[in-house]
Amino acid sequence: MDFSRPHLSDGDREFLHEVRTFLATHVTEDVKRRDRETGDNFDEGVHLALGAAGYLEAEWKTEADGGFGRVRRRIWELEKRRAQVPWVTWGTTAMVARSVASFGSPELRDEILPGVFSGRIRLCLGYTEPEGGSDVATCKTRAVREADGASWIINGSKMFTTGAHNCQYVFLITNTDPQARKHKSLTMFLVPLDSPGIEIQGLRTVDGDRTNIVYYSDVRVDDRYRLGDVNGGWTVLREPLNVEHGAVDADPDGLQDVSIMMHQAGFMAEAVDKAGAVVAASGLSDDRAVTYRLGRAAARVEASLSAPSIFGRVALAQTMRDVSPDLMDLLGSASALPIGTDGAIDDGASEYIYRFAPLVGIYGGTLEVFRNMIAQYVLGLGKPNYSPPAVKAS
Repeated sequence: MDFSRPHLSDGDREFLHEVRTFLATHVTEDVKRRDRETGDNFDEGVHLALGAAGYLEAEWKTEADGGFGRVRRRIWELEKRRAQVPWVTWGTTAMVARSVASFGSPELRDEILPGVFSGRIRLCLGYTEPEGGSDVATCKTRAVREADGASWIINGSKMFTTGAHNCQYVFLITNTDPQARKHKSLTMFLVPLDSPGIEIQGLRTVDGDRTNIVYYSDVRVDDRYRLGDVNGGWTVLREPLNVEHGAVDADPDGLQDVSIMMHQAGFMAEAVDKAGAVVAASGLSDDRAVTYRLGRAAARVEASLSAPSIFGRVALAQTMRDVSPDLMDLLGSASALPIGTDGAIDDGASEYIYRFAPLVGIYGGTLEVFRNMIAQYVLGLGKPNYSPPAVKAS
């Protein structure tokens, strides 16, 4: 592993200063407070400013197409994280926009991509169903083609459609052939969220974030919003799922996160740092039991931050689940107070990751799903057998 520091040219240093100044101007304390209160992980003013300044387009495009070079991309990613830019809706938008670019018609690309780059068009994920769990291929939301072939009627519901209330389109997985095998029955659509028959209901998660359940009742969608072939949705969906799972190859120059979920892991690292500051300020650093527990937490966090690819996906989420209650126990009852509360011993850092940890462990699929993927595809242990145990004849 190469731990050397990349060389920053004068232009790169100027870019770093420009980015820091821009983000400090737009991502204000009011923006961060409002984001905590709404749980949206999105701020329209900030998002539109990013689009107007050209940052969204530069982040989405490759260097060959006029986007950021590798060093400036890394600077941009790290500075966004440090500034606590509300980020989730841009993450889903960028992911879906790649599917639009790959599978959409030229007319659809012209309709969607300029608005994505300006910030006016945002895209969300319509995957999980109320009874579907992590297996998105078990899809019951039905799309039936009308007789003229020009449009479809969609009925069903989706859970955890985060950002739907701030988006214009949803990347929707539907079942178009109930008689076919589940991976051969799927068709993807980019559905306008202002279509008649769509109802969005907000849900707040235990960490304070807002997500949504979305109902589709006789929603008519023009065939031009179909992405890929009929019943070929798994091909369209595979790459976005791999990105969300973290099952993609790292770039050889090392200028990227070691694994996905590093944004979330930053809150965990900050909580450990704040706990260390409390321990040092209170004189508890002379207590070997305290320093041992704090050191163990720091070591586990550092190890999880170094785990690559899908392994890091599991390590980071599991470490957050294990470390957060230990930090709260170490700091005492005042650590149960949330961010911004008078008397919170670490400004609510450990309390937040304690509530955040269960969610980090189910984003894009549960930890059990990812462990099975590691077992099956990395260790070669075969596909899990979920059939009920055989009953011996008496």
